[in-house]
Order: sequence, then C-alpha cells, then structure tokens
Amino acid sequence: MAKIDKLSGSKVRVEVEVTADQFNHGLDHAFNAIKGDVEVKGFRKGKVTRAVFEQHYGVESLYEEAINHVMQETYVDAVVSNDIEVVAQPKIDFDITKVERGKGFTFVAEVAVKPEVTLGEYKGTKFTKLSEEVTPEAIDIEIEKLLEQNAELALKEEGTLENGDTAIFDFKGSVDGEFFEGGTAENYELKIGSGQFIPGFEEQMVGMAIGEEKDVNVTFPENYQAENLKGKDAVFHVTLHEMKVKQLPEINDDFVKELEKEGIETVEALRKDAEEKLLTQLIATNKNKKIDFAVEEAIQNASFEVAEEMIVEEKNRLVDNVTQQAKQYNLDLKTYLSFSGISEEDFDKNMMKDAEKSVSINLVIEAIGKAEGIKATEEEIATKYDELAAQYNMGLEQVQAAVNPTALEFEVVYKKTLDFLVDSLIIE
Repeated sequence: MAKIDKLSGSKVRVEVEVTADQFNHGLDHAFNAIKGDVEVKGFRKGKVTRAVFEQHYGVESLYEEAINHVMQETYVDAVVSNDIEVVAQPKIDFDITKVERGKGFTFVAEVAVKPEVTLGEYKGTKFTKLSEEVTPEAIDIEIEKLLEQNAELALKEEGTLENGDTAIFDFKGSVDGEFFEGGTAENYELKIGSGQFIPGFEEQMVGMAIGEEKDVNVTFPENYQAENLKGKDAVFHVTLHEMKVKQLPEINDDFVKELEKEGIETVEALRKDAEEKLLTQLIATNKNKKIDFAVEEAIQNASFEVAEEMIVEEKNRLVDNVTQQAKQYNLDLKTYLSFSGISEEDFDKNMMKDAEKSVSINLVIEAIGKAEGIKATEEEIATKYDELAAQYNMGLEQVQAAVNPTALEFEVVYKKTLDFLVDSLIIE
C-alpha cells in the first residue's frame, strides 16, 4: 500500500507500507540468497536449516538483504501502479531499528519525476526569411579550397620565412638551462601559422632566413599536458634549414580532368558542382536555424519545473559519452580534457549547462508531440532499424535485439515534431 504526495520542484513523496507477510517473504529471499555459502558445524556447506542458521547468527543478520529486497519490490510496484515517471534514484527515509520480525514497517521515498509541461504558443511563429542563394564569392572559396588540397610544396631559396610557408628546422628546448624530454628534434617540418606549437613560437620564426639560428622564448600554457612544464618559461634554439612555399595549380579544364570527378571535366562543370553542394549545405544550415528558433520560442513560452536530479542524470550521461570518446584515443577523461585545453571545472559547468538545455528541449518537444498527436508508424520504425543495420554493418535481427523499439519510436516522433515546428513557421 502506498500514499503519494506531490512536492515542489517536480518531486513526489512515496510512503510505502510493507506488510508482515511481505517482510517475511523478504527474509525467505535473504536466507535463500546466502544459504549456499553458509557453513555450520555438523552440516554440509549449503545444507544448514533456517532454524539452525538463526540460532547461530540471529534473524537480524538477514534484515539488511531482506529489507533491501522488499523495499525494491514495493517501491517499484508503487511507482508503476501510480503511473509515476521517475527520473532519478530515490532518497529513502527509513529507520532500521524499528524493524521487528513478524511485523510490517513503513518507509518513505522522495524521488524526482518528469515534470508536467504547460505549453504556450509554439506554432505560427514569425520567422525572417533566410537567403538560399549561393554567391559567386562562395563558389570561388570552394574552388580555392580544392586548389589548396592539390597544391605542391616548392623550395623557397630566397627571402625570409613568412606565415603560410613550411619550415624545415632543428630545435632544442631548455627550461632553467636544462634540456627536457621531448624538446628536441631535427629536420622538423612545420607550417608557420598553423598554431601547432606553443603560443608565440611560430610568430618568432617569421622573418628567419635559411641557415639562420635563433633563440625562441616561450611560456608553456598552464593546461599543458606535461605536468613538469606547465607554466614554465622555455628557450628553444632553432636552426632553419629549408623553406617551402605552397604552389597552387592553375585552374583550367586540364586540372579539372585530373581530379577525376565523375561527369565533371570542365571548370564550368566544377563550379556548377560546387554550387549544388553549397546549396545543399545552405538549405540544411537554414533548416537547423529554423529548428533552433522554433524550439527556443517553444521553450520560452512553456512553463515547467525541472528537478535538479533530472539534470544531473542527463549530465552524467553526457559525461559518459565524452569519456567513451576519450577511451577511443586510449586516454582517461582528465588527460583528454588537458589536450582539449579545458579545465575540469569549466568542463563540469559546460556539461551541466548542456544537460539543462537538453532536458528542456526533450521535455517541450515531447509535450508538443503529444499535443499534436504525432506518432511513429510501424513502417517508420522498421525503416530506422534498416538504417541502423546499414550504418553499423549488422544483421537486422541483431539490431532489433539490441535496440528497444521504444527508443526508435521516440527518435522518430522527435524528428517529426521538429519538422512540424519548422513547417508551422510563418516565413516573412
């Protein structure tokens, strides 16, 4: 039996009454769970009777396991039977000292629940029309990128090192007059201005001539991955051996043919292809802008109160995702963050902020989907399964066994709801 009371902050108080019979069932469960490992003189291991066990160890030794078991069962039953959508682990208020054999007991669970969302205006919002025109300048930039990709490096025998040039040089670094591990290299190749080295290093190399030697003075960042070098002043003795400059190919039909792009053999055709690709990207970008606008408006016009526990749960999920990304590089999270140039404190704040935004979006989109009666068809869910199978190169049955259809249903409805919001915008 359970009593449900709504609390502020999207929380509920669940008071559960455990009967004497239920507690006795919990004691039975607890004994059965451990009897296989119990050893009592005169009995084979695992064959001791309940009565003998209690004589030796006392029935109180079963209380913790029995209580945990019966609490779990009765709490879940209370939540399910009362249609409570919990979003975090409950906080239990319970005094074990009041438990007696042959009697029931009461415990209280306080738990965060999915908040009720009161929607405001979310459709028919006015939105300023976005341009879907690809300019000649944008096409020129794409062609320039293509030329850059096919450029060759040629020796630069005169002049001095400039931004964009590639330097081949030796360096030897020291801190407090002592050379350090990893601070020495010969014939190192570096594009000046790429930002690969410590701040200030590349800038000080600009203007060097072939054969010139120079001391470059830098300070290691406070978030540098090597603990012994963080914030340290360093001197790198640099010797420039060669300079290389990028030479772009000439844009003509012969160059286009060398690219071996199917159906594209002229400069005109190449520009047309670039235009089509840019238009596709622009349309996608514009749609994302419409989605962001429509969702933000819907959130601003809605009212709901999210329990902090719900946000923390989402934050933990986001952190887990980043942790898995780090593992792909054989790094722990702390090291991964140091390479990314972000402190653990800032990372935690960002994750909390992202979690709050994610929770708000999901709640409002779900509420709109329900309000508009948006559903996923069996055909749409089947299509999602096919897409996943193709994406991960797995058999359809494997994917169906691994992915709950409810999750796919949510994904389909979510996307359809976003499309609905975009379609409902009034473009001016």
